[in-house]
Amino acid sequence: MTTTSFYIDGAWQEAASAERQPVFNPSTEEAFTETVWATADEVDQAVMAARKAFPSWSTTTPAERVEAIDRLVAVFTARTDEMSAAISEEMGAPLALSRNAQSPVGLGHLKTFARELAEMEFVRELDGPEHLVALEPAGVAALITPWNWPMNQICLKVGAALAAGCTMVLKPSEIAPVSAALFAEFCDEAKIPAGVFNLVQGDGAGTGTALTSHPEVDLISFTGSTRAGMAISKAAADTVKRVSLELGGKSPNVVFADSGIEKTVPAGVGMCFNNTGQSCISPGKMLVEGSVYDQAVALAAEAAANTEVNLASEEGAHLGPLVSEAQFNKVQKLIETGIAEGARLVAGGLGRPEGLDKGWFVKPTVFADVTPDMTLWNEEIFGPVLTMSAFETDDEAAELANDTQYGLAAYIQGQDAERVQTLARRIRAGVVQINGARRAPNAPFGGYKQSGNGREGGQYGIEDFLEVKSLSGWPV
Repeated sequence: MTTTSFYIDGAWQEAASAERQPVFNPSTEEAFTETVWATADEVDQAVMAARKAFPSWSTTTPAERVEAIDRLVAVFTARTDEMSAAISEEMGAPLALSRNAQSPVGLGHLKTFARELAEMEFVRELDGPEHLVALEPAGVAALITPWNWPMNQICLKVGAALAAGCTMVLKPSEIAPVSAALFAEFCDEAKIPAGVFNLVQGDGAGTGTALTSHPEVDLISFTGSTRAGMAISKAAADTVKRVSLELGGKSPNVVFADSGIEKTVPAGVGMCFNNTGQSCISPGKMLVEGSVYDQAVALAAEAAANTEVNLASEEGAHLGPLVSEAQFNKVQKLIETGIAEGARLVAGGLGRPEGLDKGWFVKPTVFADVTPDMTLWNEEIFGPVLTMSAFETDDEAAELANDTQYGLAAYIQGQDAERVQTLARRIRAGVVQINGARRAPNAPFGGYKQSGNGREGGQYGIEDFLEVKSLSGWPV
């Protein structure tokens, strides 16, 4: 795998630095490959390749861009097993999860962008045919993606940028460089024109800063922590770049008494623990109507106790490890803090699950009686840890659901349509899912407050990479 090379201007380029960075398998704690971080000079080469390619790519027709995305879809489809294996090894997703979700979700986004692009109008009439609005490619895009859903985020950004007519430089997480390098191979095989897509590997502080502060970058699309998003926004301010951010979350799951808690509570536990809890939209804060709260706590504890944890390389429906030692230590510290602050531990707790003495595995954990003054209430955990709290009225449910600096996602379970609809509109979040419904393939994804300011997916995602030009007096 070409993790010690960068893909620049349509060719693989060996990294200048001789310093190798290990890439660890989270199940074994052992390095299985290595990567190299790009220097500022190499970032400059990638950006300038994208700048050189922009005039040509930005003037392609939507139909030509659909054909390019379709070619990429065909390559991805043929090599999806390779991608699933790479994701599983680098970030610890069990093989079944990687095959059934991690890889397919990225492929699905590319297909959706092709469909949406084919239907989009890039010139729209206003007050008669001589007054128009033109949607035009915004320029060279810096794309910075996380490790937890690598293909989801890479395809959301690359697919939208390609559809819009932008050229780009991708910098994936240094924790998950293998899947990104494989994706670059897909782009090369799909004959995406030279310079349109470029890949550099590296850390955020060095490579990432060189990319986001580069004067020839026009816009930045970043997914990651709120802290990093703030730093990127500040770095971009000197050159007034457009910045689209998808940041952290602390998503409530409101469970009404009439929801059928025998099903909705275990399902909520499963959603929280999915991807070992390492999802920005994880419903990690379960708010339960008081009349069924005690029963719900017992059901959640039972569901957690029955959740299997095993190596990512094993087949089956189980949780894998956390991605890194740093993430493992963070989650352990938060569990310890929850116990010390008086939250009631009803399942899991400190240490590794029984039989797993190596690897960054965490016990599926449930805390009850968590209150707004506790650390667990406010901090994004990013691990298989569920907190539970009771509410008595709909007003209290809305207040508790909105008691967070974040506003990415929320979940509601209940059978009273008017009650559910009212709460869904009151919650300050960019994504609300009701009674287990999935999001539409072309639904916009993004948050309120400190969860970010951009939207990804479908036409909304493409529009994030477009500038709006008003044309008056257009000859007809």
